Amino acid sequence: MKSIIIIPARFASTRFPGKPLADIHGKSMIMRVVERASKVTKDVWVATDDDRIYQHVDNLGANVVMTRKDHPSGTDRIAEALQKIETQSGTTFDVVINIQGDEPFILTEQVEQLIESFNDKNVDIATLANPLSSIDSIEDPNQVKVIFTPKGRAIYFSRSPIPFVRGVDKAEWTTKTSFWGHIGMYGYRADALRTITQLAPSSLELCESLEQLRWLENDYHIHVSTTNHKGMGIDTPEDLKRALESGEF
Repeated sequence: MKSIIIIPARFASTRFPGKPLADIHGKSMIMRVVERASKVTKDVWVATDDDRIYQHVDNLGANVVMTRKDHPSGTDRIAEALQKIETQSGTTFDVVINIQGDEPFILTEQVEQLIESFNDKNVDIATLANPLSSIDSIEDPNQVKVIFTPKGRAIYFSRSPIPFVRGVDKAEWTTKTSFWGHIGMYGYRADALRTITQLAPSSLELCESLEQLRWLENDYHIHVSTTNHKGMGIDTPEDLKRALESGEF
């Protein structure tokens, strides 16, 4: 399998405008992500809709492609980027990994987990989940939960607590079963990526505002690998301050 990593990076952000260019000890956030991704494969590209990010990445010698501004989701941006990259490079890719441009703490092992998921020819899409240990995180609607089969096939994603432990006080739920939080990193088989972007929004997707439910409702096989490392996305200037103080870099 030939794999490519595509990193979407937008300048516009309500909570943190221009965050891909934010400085982390002398390097921009987006270049921190590119450097980590490059430890897995040389085929790493930034996909952006902003000239400032494009010029910054290009000036530093990394691969970058310009995409439209009007994509309804990150998946659509990745699909457009893949089409342009394959046309420009003359190379066809089998697996596409989507790493967010605000994840400078990404572990290479997690990216490798996603790629390895496609050794199973039945897998269309791969993603990650980490264990949840507090009832607060289990009840938090911003923390998406996922349940999956013993072999890792996703059954459902939800903003609500799943599973519901009937007849047990919530404080005891984690002693009765495992809860898993979804980590929004995806791998796609290239053919699947091209087709899922053509699907109409589904009823469950519209209810929960989770595009992965569209894929499940259309019978795509989503594989869930588990990890103990959740990572730390940079959504706000306060998140960046914590990152600078973390000692990671």
